[in-house]
Amino acid sequence: MKGGNIVKCITDYIEAHLDEDLSLEGIAESLHYSKFYMARMFAQETGDTIGKYIQRRRLELAAKQLVETNIPIVEIACEAHYNSQQAFTLAFRRLYLCTPQVYRKRGRSDMQSCAWIGGIAV
Repeated sequence: MKGGNIVKCITDYIEAHLDEDLSLEGIAESLHYSKFYMARMFAQETGDTIGKYIQRRRLELAAKQLVETNIPIVEIACEAHYNSQQAFTLAFRRLYLCTPQVYRKRGRSDMQSCAWIGGIAV
């Protein structure tokens, strides 16, 4: 199986299990690959680690919830598998350049919406 097919298997698995606890070991065992081989192929094809991909996808889903629901931020943080709202806010700010609260107030689900808050053009 070529690298692209492996990456598709990995991303499909992650998407189907995003609300569960995911680990490199667990994914590798479920897909019957060596965790080292799987991680290497994923990084070569995407330029990212599996862990970073999972984190980004969870934050993207959280961002969608922020604008489409009134679920408290702390609950969204828990659903995104963060142990605290502070850890969630730090990770969210790194990706979206603003806090979840500001993102929700802006009401837009694209990264550009927060980039101008701090005067930063993306």
